[in-house]
Amino acid sequence: MTWTDAVRIPANVEAPDKIIASFTARQVLILGATGALLYGAYLGFGERIPLWAFAAFALPIGVLGILLAIVQHDGIPLDQYLLFALRHRHAPRQLVSASEEIPEIPAWVNASPGPLPAPLRLPAKGIGPDGLIDLGPDGVAAVAEVSTVSFALRTPEEQDSLVAVFGRCLNSLSGPIQILVRAERVNLSEAIADLHRSAPQLPHPALSHAAREHAAFLTDLSARHDLLRRQVLLIIREPIVGSQGRTAAASRALRRLDEASRVLGACGLTIKLLDQTAVTGLLLACFDPTAPPLGDDFALPGDVIGGNW
Repeated sequence: MTWTDAVRIPANVEAPDKIIASFTARQVLILGATGALLYGAYLGFGERIPLWAFAAFALPIGVLGILLAIVQHDGIPLDQYLLFALRHRHAPRQLVSASEEIPEIPAWVNASPGPLPAPLRLPAKGIGPDGLIDLGPDGVAAVAEVSTVSFALRTPEEQDSLVAVFGRCLNSLSGPIQILVRAERVNLSEAIADLHRSAPQLPHPALSHAAREHAAFLTDLSARHDLLRRQVLLIIREPIVGSQGRTAAASRALRRLDEASRVLGACGLTIKLLDQTAVTGLLLACFDPTAPPLGDDFALPGDVIGGNW
């Protein structure tokens, strides 16, 4: 077998295994429980009520069990989908950022009674000065931005070498990683402003005219289209183990990131660890993907906001 041989890989590598015929363990459990329930009901009441009455009672239960075992909604099994819907139905609708439970409204406040908001529980507890995300008891996570290479424009030999390097990177993993490809909006206002500032300083009038025309083109392009750019992120998470706690987990995460940078560097990829400001902006953009791009002048958690009054 060579690198150029075609190998069929399942589209969903996390698909559950089939244990009986084409049914998974979950489906067999649901069907078996439904059948056991109907069989027990027949033993208990089959001789006391008419057969047509028992059939009218058993038919909806049997159909419901079959639907729960077989039917899916957007790739989610129906039993899990109904459980998620029930959990969402009884979950609080208003969530606020609070470290403890929301107290009741005092009696002296003239306000109409209603459901209180619930604390917003996020997996990230904070972002350290080194850019690592504190996950509380779940450890720490390091987020790095990875450059890209053109795979389609390479020769077959170069493609084989790129696949081999990526395979070595996967084989060298000692813990969980996440490769995230996301699209984010592009803000051309800074590039347009730089063109307008530098146009009068160019040595030839034709160059100044070309710079102004290019700035006008970028202005029109950003006004007529939603410009996006692709960002590839590598997230490495390390749990808290031992007495060193977060310090040891952060050291392991950074060491694993450095190892991945050395291995992937062989195929021309560069890995840059995001600092505190970049990680904060990334998380804010993930919470509101449709918002305009954020600059670097927002306040970090714990910063003192002041001004001249």
